[in-house]
Amino acid sequence: MPAGGKPTVRSRRLGAALKRYRLAAKLDQQQAAAVLEASAAKISRVESGHVTARVVDIRLLLEAYGVKDGEVRAKLENLARNANRRGWWLEHAAHLREDYLDHIAIEDDATFIREWQPVMFPGLLQTPAYAAATIAAGPNCIDPERATHLVKARETRQAKIEPGGAAYTAILWEPVIINPLVSVAVHRGQLSAVIEVSERQNVTVQVLPFTAGLLAGISAFSSFSFDSDPAVEAVTMENLRGTSVLEDPGDLGAYANAFDQLRSAAMAPDASARLIRGALRSSEEGK
Repeated sequence: MPAGGKPTVRSRRLGAALKRYRLAAKLDQQQAAAVLEASAAKISRVESGHVTARVVDIRLLLEAYGVKDGEVRAKLENLARNANRRGWWLEHAAHLREDYLDHIAIEDDATFIREWQPVMFPGLLQTPAYAAATIAAGPNCIDPERATHLVKARETRQAKIEPGGAAYTAILWEPVIINPLVSVAVHRGQLSAVIEVSERQNVTVQVLPFTAGLLAGISAFSSFSFDSDPAVEAVTMENLRGTSVLEDPGDLGAYANAFDQLRSAAMAPDASARLIRGALRSSEEGK
């Protein structure tokens, strides 16, 4: 059971998937409960993520739902095994918002990560100096101890896109590259870091040009896939009140389409790299 009976990101994902397959099989919760010789209340708590089903229960339910795909079955069994696994981020839990911890947990499980950022470099690309500067300049008043944990968390998250890690695509609006939000020296270091990271085989960085027009008005978001299929399975968005997680199929389709439009309108990776290198040269020449 999730700690304190509270759903974890993984238990919610598992429950939502089981509910989709149950509905597709045209079974109600009482019929699903009969498969496990349990109560409908247990099925409800499993589907809401408040209880994590045992692997043997997952197998019985998927059999009853007619789910034969071995990859799907393995994925859900793995979710059940790891639903309550403690992640590295819990050492920072006292200093991070709960919704941010959800974002990190989703990111940690992802195999494909796509981000659109029209304002600043995304956390997975930020240098510690850039992270510290943007946290200090942000609209929320954050005490120094919490800021230190936020910077450390962003830095640790970046292991996810080390060579051989998740496939990562970031699309940045051109002003993020051209117009420093922080000191010129910190911005210069950030440009250098992005150039270096973008050379990894699993990382793609593209720049959306000024000429893209209204597309640049789309709010920042991140989308995630969790297995070999790059279909979007979760989207997160940050706002002044925290991070929202979207998992409704309609929402996921809309953001997958938005990212495809942004990617089509963005400069190719090689052209984007040339623009970033040019911005770095201009910054160095203007010392």
